[in-house]
Formats: sequence, C-alpha cells, structure tokens
Amino acid sequence: MQVLIIRYSEIHLKGNNREFFENALITNIKTALKGYTFDFSRSNARYVIRNFDTMLLDDIVDVVTNVFGVHSVSVAEEVESNYQAISQAALAIAPTTGTFKVNTNRADKRFPIPSMKLSADVGGDILEQHPDLKVDLMNPQHVVNIDIRENGKTFVYSKVIKAVNGMPVGTGGKAVAMLSGGIDSPVAVYMMAKRGMTIRCVHFHSFPYTSMQAKQKVLDLAKLVKKYTLRMTVDVVSFTEIQTAIHEQCPEDYMITIMRRFMMRIAEKIAKNYGGGAVITGESLGQVASQTLESITSTNSVATLPVFRPLIGFDKDQIIEIAQQIGTFETSILPYEDCCTIFLPKKPVTKPRLSAVEKIESVLDVETLVNNAMQTIETIVIE
Repeated sequence: MQVLIIRYSEIHLKGNNREFFENALITNIKTALKGYTFDFSRSNARYVIRNFDTMLLDDIVDVVTNVFGVHSVSVAEEVESNYQAISQAALAIAPTTGTFKVNTNRADKRFPIPSMKLSADVGGDILEQHPDLKVDLMNPQHVVNIDIRENGKTFVYSKVIKAVNGMPVGTGGKAVAMLSGGIDSPVAVYMMAKRGMTIRCVHFHSFPYTSMQAKQKVLDLAKLVKKYTLRMTVDVVSFTEIQTAIHEQCPEDYMITIMRRFMMRIAEKIAKNYGGGAVITGESLGQVASQTLESITSTNSVATLPVFRPLIGFDKDQIIEIAQQIGTFETSILPYEDCCTIFLPKKPVTKPRLSAVEKIESVLDVETLVNNAMQTIETIVIE
C-alpha cells in the first residue's frame, strides 16, 4: 500500500507541552487537506496518511509540505515486516544506474534481522538485479530507506521531501497584520505564521483615490498566503477621510509619518477587538523614509501592543526571494497603487522628532478620525 509519511519539526523540543503542539499540527494538516479523502494515523514521532486517491498524490504532497510544523514527507510503500516483502518493495524503487546504499531503521527490535545485515542483504538483492549499480555508503546518489515499525509493518521509500518547518499555526498567539499591495507585507504575514501565529489582516483603502482593482489585488494576496495560514480574514478600512485631513492640515513632509501613526492606532484597535496580542508590519529598516529608526520610533509611540517586524533586518533581494518562493511576488508587482502612494510628498522627513510629530498631529481630531474609520470596516473572510 502506498502511504505518505509526515515528520514534524520543532515539536520534538517541546517536552511536556508536546501534545498541545502535536494536536494543533494534526488539526492543521486535516484542515489543509479538507476536500480530500484519506485515513490519518500516528506512528510515534510521525504521522501516516493512507487510503487516498493516488491520482491526487502530487496535490496532497504539495498541501502537506506547506503546513507549518511539518519537517518533511516521504511517499512510501507499506508492507508486512518480513524479508521477502521488504526486499520486493526495495527492488521496486531501487535505481538502475549510479551509486546507492540501503539504510535501515529497526524500530521494532523483535524483527529477527539486525539493521546492518538487513541493509547488506537487501543491497545484495538490488545489485543482483541491477549489476550496473555501485554501492557508496558515504555519498550515494540514491538511498533506499527501510523503516521497520512496531506494528508489524515496514515503510520502504527513497525520497525525503523537504517541507516548510516552523511551528503549527495557532500555537503562537493571535496578531493583526497590516497587508498592503506591496511585496513586503505578505512575506511578513508568512514569516509570523511560520512561528505559529494566527493572523488576521487589515488593509487601508482610499477609494476613490485608489481603485477597486487595488483592493482586489490585496484580497488576492490574502488568498495566496492563506495557503500557509490556513484561514484568513481581512478587515478593509476606509482611510480616505484620514488621508484627506492629514493632507489639508499637516505639512507635506510629515504626511507619511502621521499616516503610519493612524494606521497603527487602527490596527491595534482591531487586534484588541479580535483578541490579538500584537501588530505585524512588513517594515525593513532603512528601506524607505517611513522605515528609519526615528520614523519607526514615532509609529511605535502610539502602540501599546508589541509590534512585530519580521523583515526588519532583510534587504529587498531577500524579501523578493521569499515572495517568489511563496507565490506572492507576481501579484504584488501588479501596477495597482495602494493608499501609501496617495498624496506622496516629494521629500518626506526621514528623521522625525517625536515632539515635532506630536505637535503637528495635535491639529487633528485623532480620536474622531480613528473612530470614524473603525465604523467603515468591511470584514471579508477569504474562502
């Protein structure tokens, strides 16, 4: 029988809390595989999926390898733990040319043949059928793995497919992430979900200055990252009134700084309403004017929750590389502007003094503007 073996990652280190993380991972794997038919079971420090449609194997592997907490998977043949069945299964997956070795793990110590002898004997059977092969125990091109389990079954497989690692989503608390239409913020969502956070997104939309295509682009990005976060809700906030007030009453060079402070206030309110314990942004130190140390300090000063910036030490090339890996890059570069490009100053302040920012901002009715924006929220559950 063809099965899929799933191995987990950092959960090994969790000691007495291990069951909590395991249960979360199992739930997430089953959630990710919703719509597929399969049987699921535990086998010590791994899980096994059986009785699935083998025509859908590649799809199932793709889904499971993108569940945070999964270390690797292998497509294996599950056979009875006797020499003939094991040897036949090994011959079926053995290469015909190049170098190879047989690696045996004998978890069931009742199995009568020691690991090294079984590897040698099965390797001999393979060489007899494929004389062009050569054994290389140090650096083989191919490995035939034999895993003898305690339940009288043995897994025989060749490939170990790397997965995304990380921690199961739902084990690291809740947070709200600011999701724009750019390259950085979807990557930031991915990075924090990888550490086990359940994430809800907030998007600031300035219709009619920004188009409905710009809003849809963000929802498309949310759908792409949902592949990793498993569930996704986006709160779309109308930011037009706030941007207009800032544009009319504040110096042009401070517009971005004050705009970011409003975004932080609103994101934090949403986080608290949702039960979140942090706000996430895609900022990278020094990348643009609003991401200098002084600008970040100004934004942080209005927050009472922790602000996580997982990309803070990344350069743009590194962020782009991750965006390409997770499939968000091509959507992020579509030419639809978000609210951060509206009323863009020619020369934004890069080192704003907090006292100056607060004085400039004092001409605005901050509380009313924030409360009005909160009343405009459109909550969209990504299916």
